Amino acid sequence: MKILIVEDEPKTIAYLQRGLTEQGYAVDTAANGEDGLHLALTGEYDAIVMDVMMPGLDGVLVLQSLRISKDTPVIFLTARDKVDDRLRGLGAGADDYLVKPFSFLELVARIQAITRRGRTRETTLIQVADLHIDLVSRRAIRGARRLNLTAREFSLLAALARRRSQIVSKTAIAELVWDINFDTNTNVVEVAIKRLRSKLEEPGEIRLLHTVRGMGYVLELREEGGL
Repeated sequence: MKILIVEDEPKTIAYLQRGLTEQGYAVDTAANGEDGLHLALTGEYDAIVMDVMMPGLDGVLVLQSLRISKDTPVIFLTARDKVDDRLRGLGAGADDYLVKPFSFLELVARIQAITRRGRTRETTLIQVADLHIDLVSRRAIRGARRLNLTAREFSLLAALARRRSQIVSKTAIAELVWDINFDTNTNVVEVAIKRLRSKLEEPGEIRLLHTVRGMGYVLELREEGGL
């Protein structure tokens, strides 16, 4: 997941960037509202952590401009804890509000909460070639054929479909599908991929699930056959 930090205090930026990177997030930073707005509008972020009180373009003005075209989840950070201040921030479109000084673990928990809510707004229907996936009803249909998938196989297919045309590593699959980190030297991922592929691709059908040696797996339609 990718996070944008917009904060004018260098020590706070360094602290948050180091902590979130250690938690496995990719992090971009901006030291003022103008740069933060530019990054927020031109980049793709799972969440934005933004200070309210910044010189020039403050957090509320940044958020108001951002909300014209994007609904990226935003957590406001502020040293002001009056009700009116919180209402102003939430009224501008903030998803959450954290008062300084704050617990880093609480910030991580709130990032996880708002990104989960953000994922509920994503499309529930995904199509890759003649493969149709309904994330709500948890059904997958290839052409006129419904795939008889186990719960784990569907979760694996959904994880790849959400990242279609992107290479997904074994480590990422382990976390996304099993929700745990474990030694990917074991063959649990390979076995699951093999079982999914046997149901996804019958003889004569175009291959959609590809192995990228040394990197991971990708779900996509290719003009030429792949592994």
